[in-house]
Amino acid sequence: MPRKQTPLRPYFEKMADIGKPLSESEIKRAKENVELVREQEEILAKENDRVKKAGIPAAKIHERGGMTIYDRLDYLVDEGTWHPLHSLYNPQNNEEGCTGVVNGIGKIEGKWAVIIGFDNKVMAGAWIAGQAENILMVTDMAKRLHVPLVWLTNCSGVKLMEQETVYAGRRSSGAPFFRHADLNHLGIPILNGIYGTNPAGGGYQGISPTILIAHEGANIAVGGAGIVGGMNPKGHIDAEAARALIDATKGFKAKDPGRVETHFDQTAYFREVYESEKGVLNGIKDYMRMMPAFDPAMFRVAAPAEPKFPASDLDAILPANQKRTYDAIQILARLTDNSEFMEYRPDYGREVFAGIAKIDGFPVAFIGNRQGVFPDYPEYAKGAYPGVGGKHYREGLIKQGEFVTLCGRDNLPIVWLQDTTGIDVGDLAEEAELLALGQSLVYSIEQTDLSMMCVVLRKGTAAAHYIMCGPQANNNNAFTLGTPLTEIYVMHGETAAAASYARRLVKEEEGGRDIGPTLDKMNQMIQDYQDKSRPAYCAKKGFVDEIVSLTDLRKYIQAFTGANYQNPKSITPVHQMLLPRIIKG
Repeated sequence: MPRKQTPLRPYFEKMADIGKPLSESEIKRAKENVELVREQEEILAKENDRVKKAGIPAAKIHERGGMTIYDRLDYLVDEGTWHPLHSLYNPQNNEEGCTGVVNGIGKIEGKWAVIIGFDNKVMAGAWIAGQAENILMVTDMAKRLHVPLVWLTNCSGVKLMEQETVYAGRRSSGAPFFRHADLNHLGIPILNGIYGTNPAGGGYQGISPTILIAHEGANIAVGGAGIVGGMNPKGHIDAEAARALIDATKGFKAKDPGRVETHFDQTAYFREVYESEKGVLNGIKDYMRMMPAFDPAMFRVAAPAEPKFPASDLDAILPANQKRTYDAIQILARLTDNSEFMEYRPDYGREVFAGIAKIDGFPVAFIGNRQGVFPDYPEYAKGAYPGVGGKHYREGLIKQGEFVTLCGRDNLPIVWLQDTTGIDVGDLAEEAELLALGQSLVYSIEQTDLSMMCVVLRKGTAAAHYIMCGPQANNNNAFTLGTPLTEIYVMHGETAAAASYARRLVKEEEGGRDIGPTLDKMNQMIQDYQDKSRPAYCAKKGFVDEIVSLTDLRKYIQAFTGANYQNPKSITPVHQMLLPRIIKG
């Protein structure tokens, strides 16, 4: 009889247990906290519903016999695997209320893919402000996770009356076409289902992917009638020019350029053409079945297991009051398989935890902030002040840099659980080299070729938000999530107001003048910071890629992990890993 086992079984089969059940008294005390979480979730749900209803009603698309982008996603993506991203992203506050594309990560025929489609209810899928940056974030994700990019193209071209917000610039509408070439060069396939009329930018969007699958009514072309009619500009439109434009438009109405009989029968750009919209989606499913993917058993170190404790506990454990502390390991225990964790150097750098856990049986690294007060720490302070959870000190920065470097060696994807107030400041902190050590952590991250995801549980503050794989970590960060309790700012509003107005208060007081107007300005600044750091605002501006409920965090971590191990660019044989052995000693 054959004898089989998971790799490096003595290290991974059973890790240390973490977490404990919530007591009845803890649940009772947390009732108000749970209600505050629900309030934020309701706000976010309304915002998501508003975006989903943007543009013309779905009923109008259905009356024409068509499918909306949401219908297409429902049909295409395996049930229960859709994880939306950038739902509220609208950095330039478009009148449309969105960027005109819908995207996320999900499984198609059992394989993970990054998926994006034009919202055909919004200006027939036009290019609008903020959309190009949204697309770039998605192409970055496919590149980082090394999984297929699937497009559902239905693009009417640039919103011409606002072309300056869309067209030119290093990261504007031309950049996605370059990114498609980049993905193809890296061996990352782009599948494209093409619907409707796609002129100009829509045409290039239609042609730049790897495989083109079209609906019989679709077309892609360099330009439409309006462009052809205006190819010899005079600087103005007179009656003669208007008549020429009318004639050209009538001609193109009769015969749109770039039809199926051109791009299937003659140029053969379209690989397949289908009579029904669902047929196009079935074609994408066929190609997804062809995509490379390892059997999960190749990389699993244990059988998948659910956490021992319910995800609903998270609403009680994570305080809405940003000044209240909590046990970060209790959070982790609701995210990891069997609530187990192999911790790296637990007695060193006490303000952060780092270690290895299992997600769906795959090994995954976690790094996060501990909360609370640490007497007699940091050592360089020599008792001048205690260490406070959420801040970073010398040992913690060194520990994180070491751990990331070892994860790079072992090819372990990293999940960052961020709740940070910043890096220690003052002369003692500068003498302890915190400025250099913070940058050293950024360097350690960039020196790896790892995929990482970041969760801002509550606070993402100052440079600490950067160093803990914030979304600016372009070569590593696949995506960043926020929660209903997330706040992101350079410093707390009260701190910012004090920094901005302290000297003015002194001057007013010394001059014998009323400090009331200055206090009003300070409080207005505090309110502005509050308004511009809330979860929905963070999502709208792109500070995070999505706000998700605390109970959904594990689902996104599972998607991130599964995509990482689907077709990795680099493999460290599990039995050759160093990090588990270093932890065990």
